[in-house]
Order: sequence, then C-alpha cells, then structure tokens
Amino acid sequence: MKAKKIVALLLASAMTISLMACGGGGTPAPADTAAEDDADDVDDAEDEEDVADAETAEGEQDASDEAEDLDAEDYEELLAEIIPEETVTLDVFDQLANYSGEQIGWFGQIMLEKFNVKLNIIPDPDGVYETRMESGNLGDLVIWGNDGDEYMQAVEKGMLYDWNEDDLLTEYGPYIKEHMPYAIEKNTNLSGGVTYGFGFDVAVDPKARQDAMYTWDLRWDLYKELGYPEIKTLDDMVEVLEDMKEICPTDDNGKTTYGVSLFNDWDGDMVMYVKSLAQAYYGYDEFGFGLYDPSTQTYHPCLEENGPYIEALKFYNTLYQRGLLDPDSQTQKYDGMVEDYQNGAAFLNIFNFLGSAMYNSDAHAAEGKAMYPCPPTEAKPIIYGQNVYGGNRIWSIGAKSEYPELCMAILDWLATPEGRMVAEYGPKDVCWYYGDDGKTYFTELGRAAKLDPKTEMAEGYSGTFEDGNFKMNNSTWAIDAANPDSNGETYNYRKWASFTAEPNSEIEADWREVTGCATPDERMGQTDYILAPGTTYSGGVRSDELQVVWNQVATCIKDNSWKAIYASTDAEFDQIVADMISQANEYGYDQCVEFQENEAKLRAAAEDAVK
Repeated sequence: MKAKKIVALLLASAMTISLMACGGGGTPAPADTAAEDDADDVDDAEDEEDVADAETAEGEQDASDEAEDLDAEDYEELLAEIIPEETVTLDVFDQLANYSGEQIGWFGQIMLEKFNVKLNIIPDPDGVYETRMESGNLGDLVIWGNDGDEYMQAVEKGMLYDWNEDDLLTEYGPYIKEHMPYAIEKNTNLSGGVTYGFGFDVAVDPKARQDAMYTWDLRWDLYKELGYPEIKTLDDMVEVLEDMKEICPTDDNGKTTYGVSLFNDWDGDMVMYVKSLAQAYYGYDEFGFGLYDPSTQTYHPCLEENGPYIEALKFYNTLYQRGLLDPDSQTQKYDGMVEDYQNGAAFLNIFNFLGSAMYNSDAHAAEGKAMYPCPPTEAKPIIYGQNVYGGNRIWSIGAKSEYPELCMAILDWLATPEGRMVAEYGPKDVCWYYGDDGKTYFTELGRAAKLDPKTEMAEGYSGTFEDGNFKMNNSTWAIDAANPDSNGETYNYRKWASFTAEPNSEIEADWREVTGCATPDERMGQTDYILAPGTTYSGGVRSDELQVVWNQVATCIKDNSWKAIYASTDAEFDQIVADMISQANEYGYDQCVEFQENEAKLRAAAEDAVK
C-alpha cells in the first residue's frame, strides 16, 4: 500500500500553501505621523494590500493545482501497480442484474482498456444467494438489491471486504472517500461500525428532488388522434387504452398491440408492477408487504381491503379482461417486455425508463410517433427527494476477492463524473462531450444510441449500444445529481440545455404545446405529487423464524397476484384475492405486518429528523 506516500504528498502540499499564505501578506499601512499625510498613506497601503492579496491567492491556487496534479499522478502510479499484466476476470454477483455472463460490447472494451479486466455478471435468481453464501465466496464485486436481511447476513458472516483494511478506501477509492462522506457514514453505521460499501443514487444537494420516475408514458400520437380525451382516473385510462387499440391494432412488426406489457423478473415481496402502479397513482412507497404514505407516515398492508395494492391489482385484471394486457406478461421476462415497447406493442408504461426511453427513437419520431407523460389528473405519483446518504442498493466487494484493490479502483472510477457519464451514455467523445461553454452535448452517435439502443456503435467499439450497455444495473451518483465537470448541469440528459432547447420532432412540439411544458419532469411537477424525503433509514433485520414466514407469505402473494391478474371474471378475481388473504394469514402474514408497522415508526422518525 502507498498510503504514506499520498499522505506525505498532501502534507507537503499543505505546508507549501500555508507558507505562501503566511509570507505573502500585504505591506502594512504606516503609523500615524501627520494628519495631512494620513489619506495618501492609507490609499497607498490599500493598493499594495490588494496587489499582495491577489498575488497570494494566485500563488495558493497555483500550489493547490500543483498538489492536485501531483496527487493525480501519484494515484495513476498506484493504479499502474495493481492493473494486471494478463487479463483478469472478476465475478460480479449482482442482485439487480437482468443479464448473465460476460459484459460485452463497448463497456466491456472500456473495462479492458482501463483496467485489463473482464466482468462476469452473475444474477440472483432463486437459490443463487444461498448457494454462494454456503460456498463462502460471494464474488469479487457484490451489488445488493437492498440493505436488508441478506446484506446484513453477509456482514455478520464476514463475507464482505472491510474498506478500511490496509487503507483500501483511502488509497484506491479517493474520489468516493472525498465526495461521498455521508453515504460512507451511513453504511458504516448500518454495518456495525465497519465500512463495506455505499448505497446507490448518492446526491449532492439534500434539498433537491429527483426527477419523476413514474411518468405515465403514453403513446401521445394515438392520444392526439383520439382528440386528447380527459383522463382523470384509472378507469378512464382503461377506456383510452381500449380506444387506442382500435385505431392501432398492430405494432411495427404486425403483431397484436396491448395497453400494457409486463414482466416478473423484478418481483420482490409483491408483484413489482402492481405495487409500482400504487406508487405511481397513490404516491405511496413500497414497504415490505405493503405501501407507506410519506405524507401521512401511514403504512398500508398490501392485503388491506380496498387498499392501494388490491386496487392496483384490479386495474391490471381489468386490462386483461378487456384484452389490453399482453398475455405473455408473466413468462416473457424483461427482454421480452423491452422488445414490446421498442416495437410499439404496448401503449402505456408508468416508468419513464421502460416507456419513452424504449420507444422514442428518431425513426419513430420521424413517423410522428412518441410516448410522453400523460398522467391521470387524480394521480399523485411519488417523487423521491435526493439523498446525500445514498439509497439501499449497495456497492461492495467480496471478502474472498483476490483483487480488492482493483475492485475498489473500478468502483472509484464509476463514482467519478466521467465514470458516471460513461456508464450511462457510452464512451466520452464518442457518444458525448463537453462543449466550449462547459455544457454537455451528445454526439450524433450518442444521441441516436440513447434514443434507440439498437444503434450500431463506431470508432472501434463493436456491436450495438444495447449489446454493450452497463450490465451491472446500479448507479453511483443519482441521475439528477450535479455533475461537477459540467457547467451547472446534472447527469440527466433530459435536463441538458443542448437537449431541451428546441423540440426534437413535430410530435414533441405538439406535446409541449398541449401541456405547456418543455420537459417530462416539468409536466410531472404539475401533478399533486407526494415527496418522499431522503433519510438514513434502512430496513431492520428479520429473525430467522420470521424470515421463513416472510418467504412463504411472499410466494403466496406473488403467485396469487398473478393468478388474480389473469382472472377471467370479476367473481373469479374476488375469489382468488380472498384465497390469497386466507392463505397468507395461515402462513403468518400478521407477524409480517406487525414487524413492518414497527419499521414504519422508524422510518417516520428518520423523516422527522430531516424536516
């Protein structure tokens, strides 16, 4: 380790700056002698002081710049020592991954060029976590879906690498250590006083909010063709989707269209799309077996009669009964859903990153087609406050990794502005760049790739943008956090001046004219949204006995929720829901609710602390 070298360098730089500051003071004004000379003496002294202060400031800045340059050079020397001569494959156990195997394409090439590594992505279907825990080796990089029970079990069993051991964080994660102190502090407190990582979506400004994620992206061209009908409620949305299918019965490839297309890869304690609809419509946040209202600090168990989860479940069943829900939704997986939205096979998606992000290509725009926010007027979507402590999806390193320094260096690079931008938008200067004005711009290739992931890469990068996109599926900085390398902009391209200055198509111009908004987030800001503040709250650890019950209840709720979605009649739906409630109660659902009600009190206290 080279920590002493870095500390010595920083101390030397600090001493240089201090000496310059002490020795660079202005010439003092002369003592009072005669009244008629006082004014001239003071003016002269002030002029000399101004010049001296300016010289001192310039000298301090030069010294600081030199120290930073030397520090950067020293860090590069450290990296040179740990980058392997022969290519190394790092195992990435990733609970967020939708992909299995080697990271390929442009991001894989960047990893080879920068660190001479290949990344083997290992997702977490049923049983994988348990198997890897039993083996004693989770992997080199370990990415957690949340900071709850499984993460805490890994901490307790010594399965994660201590970032303070041998000054690992100080030496190989200097950017993380300097710029994410609150996120590091949160993880240290969560993990019993030891630092094992940091959470995702770290923010800079705790008073700012994130862009809306639940944007109710709807096929605006079809909505326009229908005459912009009023959509107040979920029932109104069903009617509009049915009308859309009548005027657009097939997608780009001639296949049958539907109102929505779902997938089950991200189901957790509940069916993801059901609980997410409740988040998008009622403004409540997913919270164990239920939803939490940040505005009233009230917990709604998911099996609550006429509660938000059951109401959202009925919405999807209604779509199914009307022939508006893709019948392959339960089995097609994430990739199948993506393909549906890319081809226009579904008209509505409550998520911006699964709706407009998939459909709004230049090709569709040229045809006058696009998805844009069109929320029901009674919707109160949840919007999250930016969180300097980071979220619950943790970046960490496996205790058995043979390359902890290399892993830390990779995480540190991903936390730099360049790393965050590359992971999101592709190689710098190939897909994006900073202009002479300091603002962020897409290249022609980068813009095409962001709007159509199937765009072929260029300049030595193989495959499509989609082939090489960032398979780890986690983030360091929040997309709406300030990017210090830009001139006052964030990492969110939807907010870049270069992207939002003028409409990119006639259909976008129409959406802007009708809504009076320039960006999707501006439109969502018009809704009566509910803000969930960023806090230090992390979910509590369940006992082994409760975890057994929890798993049984989760399986019961997910299996029966999908059955309810596919119910052919209202009576069948009601019966399936009744059976689900009965079965869940037999498994011990009440114990889970009791645990989560206590968690709601802890969350409320954390929220009160930041008000």
